[in-house]
Amino acid sequence: MEFNIKNTEVYGIEKAVKASGNPMRTVIQSSPCDEKDFLRANKLGSTRSGEGHDNFLKGILVQMDVTAPLYWWKQAQRYHWFDFVSSQSTMHCLLKFDPETQCVPETNKEILAIIRKLIEEYNALDNEDPKKKAKWRELVASLPCGFCLGATMTTNYQQLKTMYNQRKAHKLQEWHVFCVWCDSLPHFKELTGVVPLGE
Repeated sequence: MEFNIKNTEVYGIEKAVKASGNPMRTVIQSSPCDEKDFLRANKLGSTRSGEGHDNFLKGILVQMDVTAPLYWWKQAQRYHWFDFVSSQSTMHCLLKFDPETQCVPETNKEILAIIRKLIEEYNALDNEDPKKKAKWRELVASLPCGFCLGATMTTNYQQLKTMYNQRKAHKLQEWHVFCVWCDSLPHFKELTGVVPLGE
């Protein structure tokens, strides 16, 4: 299984771009965005994170389905506005997965053999057997970091800007795929001012 992001939906671009001008207005405007609005938003969105000028980017909401190995999820979960809508459950689905196809290709084959053996041993135990609970804990505790789970996530352009800038040169290839996905979002590069690696 490979890291992937799909079923992406983006909401609120025009509303957020228009709102980027609110600090200088005595009346909140509801007129359609024009070129002037986008020029202002591009300038404000390109400022350094933490200065506050790019706060309007929080109004551009993004939802997507992410399938990623556990080692990636551990890093992604540090971002405060990268929220789980719902995710696949290890508890409910572990025995339904094929460990080999559920892990990234680099997962050690000997470890996968151990996981298959633990699943067989767990399934062989009677439900009333007191050892079954301990075997389940052993199985869950032994899952490799290359095991992939999917989740529907929600975030916004401001958080994606932070993630992009912090991770674009990361050692993990998954973050490079993530940044390429960000580049594909409508007006993302212009509104956030991110500079892709190598440019």
